[in-house]
Amino acid sequence: MNKQSFLSILAASVIIASCGKNDKSAQAGGAPQVKEYKTLILQPESATLNSDYPASIQGQQNIEIRPRVEGYIDKIFVDEGAVVKAGQPLFKISAPEYEQQVRTASASIKSAQADLSAAKLAVNKVRPLVEKGIISKYDLESAQYTYESAAASLAQANAALVNAKTNLGYTTVTSPVDGVVGSIPFRLGSLVSSNTTEPLTTVSSIGNVYAYFAMNEKVLLNFTKDSGASLNQKIKSLPAVSLLLSDGSAYDQKGKIETVNGLINTETGTVNIRARFTNPKGIIRSGSSTTVRIPNEVKDVIIVPQSATFELQDKIFAVVLGKDGKTKNANITVLENTAQNYYVVTSGLNAGDEIVLEGVASLKEGSEIKAQNQKAETVYADLK
Repeated sequence: MNKQSFLSILAASVIIASCGKNDKSAQAGGAPQVKEYKTLILQPESATLNSDYPASIQGQQNIEIRPRVEGYIDKIFVDEGAVVKAGQPLFKISAPEYEQQVRTASASIKSAQADLSAAKLAVNKVRPLVEKGIISKYDLESAQYTYESAAASLAQANAALVNAKTNLGYTTVTSPVDGVVGSIPFRLGSLVSSNTTEPLTTVSSIGNVYAYFAMNEKVLLNFTKDSGASLNQKIKSLPAVSLLLSDGSAYDQKGKIETVNGLINTETGTVNIRARFTNPKGIIRSGSSTTVRIPNEVKDVIIVPQSATFELQDKIFAVVLGKDGKTKNANITVLENTAQNYYVVTSGLNAGDEIVLEGVASLKEGSEIKAQNQKAETVYADLK
């Protein structure tokens, strides 16, 4: 190959290589591909907002069980935590003197009955003699007084027997209500009396239980300042509330708010509220820590998934897709209470706005995107 042919081949190679570079440059400098994002056109929706409040449980009645007679604990029929019925024996107190009082009162009744019978015979014996004028009327009156005295003695003896039996009955301490037995500080042989400082035990009536919780003064004010019905009427119209147990599970019985304390705690700025729950199975015990959940139905509001928002400098933003196909960040305000994983928007978005549902935190404002519109029933599936 001569020199001229070599130069011709070299020039052709340079031209081909240059064309290849120009083709790649054209591809690299072409229009960027528009990415596709899921979007939603907002329409008014309805939801249930839940407000949760830590609560403590108390039985409807917490009754201290105290002895009414003095004696030694002879028997303990129940254990701590036992479920008892009204009238069920709890303790037996050894007090022999009350048994003796019953025996003495019984004997006194028999003696009084004998005296009454003798007095009655005397009256029956004297009356015909007085009628015949053999003896004076004074003797009959005296016999009748003796009879009345004997009758009074019999009545007194009967009353003494009733009192003795009552005191003897106090030696068996029973539960006044259905409930659960608390701690038992005394043991067999302990000397107790009506003056003993500590009760034998406590029985908590848990057929119904009260959940006590505190509500913020601001929330209470928003509730009470609405025009119309009185506070008591509003309390009656409140929806049923739920109870979350300590393990997070929902209690199967709904409750009702019954009272709102009239005084606001100046230290905490809260007011105490009481809700009542039925407890037929005795699952809830007095002293339990639970959570009261109050539902609030909202209708015809703008609701957006929390995943479709992002926070920047303590502000919440959603990404709105304009008619030109470009994005714009919208600063929104929302209610404090959330509807599961959704925000209830109070300002910043309107019905008919189209928002981006995914990847909003990394999407630059003014980006051109392709909308993949989603159906509302799909987006809000777990809210219905």
